[in-house]
Amino acid sequence: MNAKLTSTLDARLLALADDELILAHRDSEWTGHAPMLEEDIALANLAQDELGHATLWYDILCDLRGQPDEHADQLVYFRDAADWRNAQLLELPIGDWAFTMLRQFLFDQFEWVLLPTLTKSSHVAVAQAAAKVLREEIYHTRHSTAWVRRLGQGTAESHRRMQAALDAQWPLASQLFTPMPGDAALVAAGIWPDMTPLHQQWRAKVSDMLAECDLIAPASLANHDSRANHTQHLAALLADMQSVARLDPQADW
Repeated sequence: MNAKLTSTLDARLLALADDELILAHRDSEWTGHAPMLEEDIALANLAQDELGHATLWYDILCDLRGQPDEHADQLVYFRDAADWRNAQLLELPIGDWAFTMLRQFLFDQFEWVLLPTLTKSSHVAVAQAAAKVLREEIYHTRHSTAWVRRLGQGTAESHRRMQAALDAQWPLASQLFTPMPGDAALVAAGIWPDMTPLHQQWRAKVSDMLAECDLIAPASLANHDSRANHTQHLAALLADMQSVARLDPQADW
């Protein structure tokens, strides 16, 4: 693989790994606080799955860079906010249960259109990782879809909260599909899919569910910010997540 392809795949893998890791951290913040014990356990397991998915993508990234697996720990615990490439949607505080479930749904649907294409990637490690993650995403998608339907079609209050979450999240969700420099070369090599048609597929699938729940997507402009741009919430999240590791960077865990 030439240097241009390697650099672009590096950026794509880092973004996907960072997405999974940051969402895992946000979901884990519900531990002990979910609305019922069953969901406390379910969301903790889901967060653990997202963390495992992040690890898969970081491991492929380390191999691509010719770095040992321990390099992933450096990426997670010793990068500052400006160096992270997760979508802004995923770094927002957890809010209420409706906010968390809608965000999970939007991201699950993103993965539901992305992963099947990645299983056909000409990069063997990417294809194998995508196949593994896709099997686990079946549960994730069912879980978040059920909650969107339950809250969207529930009481007037639950519907109001879902609509408020949608108003806040919809403009940010499109950043998941923001093109990156060099994408065309990855597409031509069969390594990564074209994100534009995937965005269209995602929007169609999500819109069907929103219509079923009488939820209205706002007409505000989509966020196509570079993934190098973040909200103020990421720095606070990282300060919490990285605090123990940074107390002794040379510690052997």
